[in-house]
Amino acid sequence: MPAIESIGLSKYYPRGKVQALSDFSVNVEKGTIFSLLGPNGAGKTTLFRLLLGIAVPTKGEGRILGTHISDPKARQKVGYLSEDHRFPGYLNGEQFLYYYGKMSGISDHDLKRRIPDLLKKVKLDERKNLKLRKYSKGMLQRLGTAQALINDPEIIFLDEPTDGIDPIGRIEIREILLDLKNSGKTIFINSHLLSEVERISDDIAILKQGVLIRKGKTSDFLESTGRYQICVEKSKNGQVSEIFRKFSIENIQTAGGFSAAISCPEKLNEIIDEIRKERILIENIEQLKNSLEDYFIKVLK
Repeated sequence: MPAIESIGLSKYYPRGKVQALSDFSVNVEKGTIFSLLGPNGAGKTTLFRLLLGIAVPTKGEGRILGTHISDPKARQKVGYLSEDHRFPGYLNGEQFLYYYGKMSGISDHDLKRRIPDLLKKVKLDERKNLKLRKYSKGMLQRLGTAQALINDPEIIFLDEPTDGIDPIGRIEIREILLDLKNSGKTIFINSHLLSEVERISDDIAILKQGVLIRKGKTSDFLESTGRYQICVEKSKNGQVSEIFRKFSIENIQTAGGFSAAISCPEKLNEIIDEIRKERILIENIEQLKNSLEDYFIKVLK
């Protein structure tokens, strides 16, 4: 049984004559990180709202852990961080998590143990007594992540979880998400930060104007460029250039070595054999691939 099922979900707003989502179908497997990509207005947040029962679909249906999304029980094992959240500024971090924990029906005994663990996980344990009005945007995002975990959910919906967080904070959030995945949690992310998505996601779907245009494994989106980066000791660059010329291999010398258009593994091995025959130290060989950002831009043009 998938963790999340979407079967032909559609949402039409008649007043604005807007088709926000059209016939969206996808399964999210348990224990994976699934990322939904698309430009602003593509329908990403609409999908979240439908799956979480915040909005009612025009047609189609969905299930969370086998329970229909129209049933409130579907959300009992779910954590959620919205993109445009508003937290009470008069509470401090510890009080805020206690407030959300009680709304989730968690006992004082469990909260006494869980809140310090979550504050430490998101690196806010030393700011637990600071009023939220004094939190930075990044700190609020971290606290929101802790809030989404307060009920120890099986599935976590995160809408732009690293928005406003500095590079070090993004690394920390990334590590938290990977730890959650390794503990068996399922994570569904909306994000504009494609480099982050590429690092952590198992599966990806791309939305454009409410329509699903592609879904698949993250590796499916990282297409080979047909080039290899070959790094050798710099003093031998001239000899390597001669080897490429001998084999009529188009190449570009870069700061890190040579970027060469090599058609197949057999040809690559011939080049490597020739370089070794000249007793030249090969420091690194890497197959160059298009990034997720390259693919994303290409399909949305």
